[in-house]
Order: sequence, then C-alpha cells, then structure tokens
Amino acid sequence: MRALVTLLICFVRNRFRSAAAIEAENVALRHQLNVILRKAPKVRLRATDRAFLVFLYRLFPSVLDAVAIVQPETVVRWHRAGFRAFWRWKSRRRGGRPKIDSDLRDLIRRMYRENPVWGAPRIHGELLKLGFDVSQATISRYIRMLPRRRGQSWKTFLQNHRDGTASVDFLVVPTIRFERLFALVVLSHARRHIVHIAVTRNPTAEWIARQIVEAFPWDTAPAMLMRDNDRSYGDAFKRRIKGMGIRDRPTAVRSPWQNGHVERVIGSIRRECLDHVIVRDDGHLRRILSNYSAYYNDDRTHLALIKDAPRRRPVERFGQVTARPVLAGLHHRYARKGF
Repeated sequence: MRALVTLLICFVRNRFRSAAAIEAENVALRHQLNVILRKAPKVRLRATDRAFLVFLYRLFPSVLDAVAIVQPETVVRWHRAGFRAFWRWKSRRRGGRPKIDSDLRDLIRRMYRENPVWGAPRIHGELLKLGFDVSQATISRYIRMLPRRRGQSWKTFLQNHRDGTASVDFLVVPTIRFERLFALVVLSHARRHIVHIAVTRNPTAEWIARQIVEAFPWDTAPAMLMRDNDRSYGDAFKRRIKGMGIRDRPTAVRSPWQNGHVERVIGSIRRECLDHVIVRDDGHLRRILSNYSAYYNDDRTHLALIKDAPRRRPVERFGQVTARPVLAGLHHRYARKGF
C-alpha cells in the first residue's frame, strides 16, 4: 500500500516537471538496470558509470531521486572530486623556467649537506665552475625545501684541530686472579700515534699528571687534551696540564663518541691483543702493551691514514718477503729482505 501511495505521488509530481528532467530520470534508471544486469558476481560500477551519473547530476540535480544502486551523497562526492581534478588540470604549469635534471638536483642537495656554511650564492659559484648553467634563484628554491642544517659536526671539529690535540682514557684489564689493572692510553690525533701507555693498580690524579709529563716532554705538549669525566682526573692533574700550557677539554657527560679516537684505539687493543691473552700481573701487562704499541705505531696500517702506519711505514718493492712474528705470532710484520 505504501509503495502505491509513493508511486501516485511521483505521478502527480511529474505532471509539473519538464520533459527533459523526466527523460534524464528515465535514462538514469535504465543505466542502473543495465549495471545490475551485467554478468558479474556482484554489482560493480566502472569509471564510465560514475562519470555518466555525475554528468546527469550536473545537468539535472533532481536525478538523484532516481539513483538507487548507490547513495545520493556518493554521486555528489564524485562530482566534487571531478571538480577538483578539473581545476588541478586547468591550473597546471604551462610555462616558466623548466625543471633541472635530477642529477643536478642531487648535486645541489649534496653540496648543501656537505658544506654547512654554504648558501645559494656559494653553491651557484661552484656549479658555474663545473659547467652547469643554472640560476641562483633555482638553487635557492631547491635548498629552501631541505631541512635546516646543524653547525659543524664533532668529527669536523676534531679534524680541524687534530695537529694540536691529544686524548687520554683508561683501559680496565682483569688479571688471572680477577684483579683489576688500569692502563692509561695517551693518543696523539695528528697521526693516530700512541704516545704513552702506563699501567697501575690505583690511578690517582698525581699519577696521571706524572704520566702526562712523561708522554709530552719539553715543548711537545699539545694545545688541547681531551678526556672523559672520570673522578681520577683530580685537581693535581688539572694544575699540572695547566702549567704545561695544555687546555683541558673534558667531554660531555655520557658522550664517549666525543673522544672517539682514543676509544677506537682502546677497542683495537682489546680485539687485537688483550682478548687473546690472560694477564698475570701488572708487569706482564706492561710488556704486552709495550709490544703492541710498538707494532701499532710502526707496522699496523690505518684506514684514517690512507693505509699507512702512524710513523710512516715505507713502501718496499724489491726483495723477498719475510714475516716477523709479533706478540708470539698473534700478528706478523711483513717486510722484504734488505729493509
């Protein structure tokens, strides 16, 4: 009964509508019937179906009353999405300066990242010297989209001051009787040279200050000495290095990476030497570390020194290759006869 009343109301309303609107509603109903009659497991609307319904809605908004296979709000949403897509296409860039190649964009970003104090003028000058024809305004636009850079890194600071910088740190070594020995490692940053290694059972500020004097006699003291915040570096140590004209540069709390050079050396000593021996006492440890430091400074090649030793190991091209054992054969020094 309700359906008959609804049908009667629609018939009376159509008497006051235009013929074009009624024909559009009939077309919409026929198209929905065709969609339902397709041989498919379920009703699926194609892109053409959506475009057709949106077109009818644009011409006759009252056609929404005849849409049954989807919600009327869905058709309105399709219409709005098509409106946005149309104006994006209408507003597309048609002229202006052409985009630069991706390789050149990557080079601009690389220069910006690798040089913290460079701006667009400096990068533009470098690119001109490399034969790239690009404007400074283009460079400014690309680097403006990159994240803000920090200042120089700690690695850059150490690299710039390596000739006048040394660092110290302790290496804790257990003995066969489970006692603890402390080895003080003093490293020069210029050539990654182990300047001094000393062993003690009780590191005090006076003992550390005496080792610094032995490591840097006369006028060989560095400008800066980097260390951690261990309590062993007491007032006696600070007064002694101040009297020697050395600036005390303790690292930040819980920041061993700021003293990374000596930490790296201590790691090498552990992996390449102490992890393979059992230490009896402090005298035994002194002999082991003395032999290893001589091998480290004279024979061992370093990546940071372009595969050279801290004391500049010469290249040997002629003669028979021989091997000299170091630390009872744990390492070997290879050389040619006659050198």
